[in-house]
Amino acid sequence: MDNYQKIIVAIDIFSEHQKVLERAKKLASSPEDLVLIYATLPQLYFESYGYSLGTDFISDNQKNAQDALVTLAKKHGIPEGQVVAPIGDPADEIHGLAERIQADLIVVGTHGKSGLKLLLGSTANAVLHGAKCDVLAVKI
Repeated sequence: MDNYQKIIVAIDIFSEHQKVLERAKKLASSPEDLVLIYATLPQLYFESYGYSLGTDFISDNQKNAQDALVTLAKKHGIPEGQVVAPIGDPADEIHGLAERIQADLIVVGTHGKSGLKLLLGSTANAVLHGAKCDVLAVKI
């Protein structure tokens, strides 16, 4: 089997992500085949209170994610230009990136909650159902 040539590694930089990245690296010919992505949600709500966090918080979160991704990319030999930290719905941003770069594979982590989400988390599930390429869900 040939290795995948363009692999998107969708990680939550603020959570466990090492296993996801390591699995993607094993499938790639080289670290240059990998593109890291973390999407910051455009709005965060505290549901109990209906309180929304402002754009400063969102921008700061995106900047922190970008910095963390760049650091992670350097550590693993991934070119800095292959780090993406957009603001938007994670699944939509991952699908858009996959189409733009004509990705062969999307690697995403899943926590596996309960019920139907036992197999895939909501983001992993959304990525799987809208992807036009292979998707690997890595249980973390």
